[in-house]
Amino acid sequence: MLVGASVAEIILDIIGIAVIVGWIGWRIYIIIRRRQVSTLLDQEAFQAGMRKAQIVDVREKKDFDAGHILGARNIPYSMFSQRYKEIREDLPVYLYDESKTLSTRAALRLARHGYSKLFILSDGYGHWDGKIKASKH
Repeated sequence: MLVGASVAEIILDIIGIAVIVGWIGWRIYIIIRRRQVSTLLDQEAFQAGMRKAQIVDVREKKDFDAGHILGARNIPYSMFSQRYKEIREDLPVYLYDESKTLSTRAALRLARHGYSKLFILSDGYGHWDGKIKASKH
């Protein structure tokens, strides 16, 4: 019985390692793709260029309503497939969310549809120290 248990443990270990390696590979792939289609901007660069760009908050409406970067419009990532055409292709697109996960997904989706001037706030809204519009409630 001990030999059978150790073989099963080895198989489970191999499966676990494969899952971890697969996840790491996926994360690396996403980072490479994000770099191919967009540029990460720190707060200073984001603020410097946002007057000439479309600022898109891809967080859900309730988060947007609680507070957002002044001048941003809300196109939640959950609605992005239906609403991405509201974004003009000829102007730079500045994307942000809490981190950069949803912004990365949105940038990849926009790139598939021919958008090329895509920028992502590197630190996300949680670290934003520029002007915001906060909820009155």
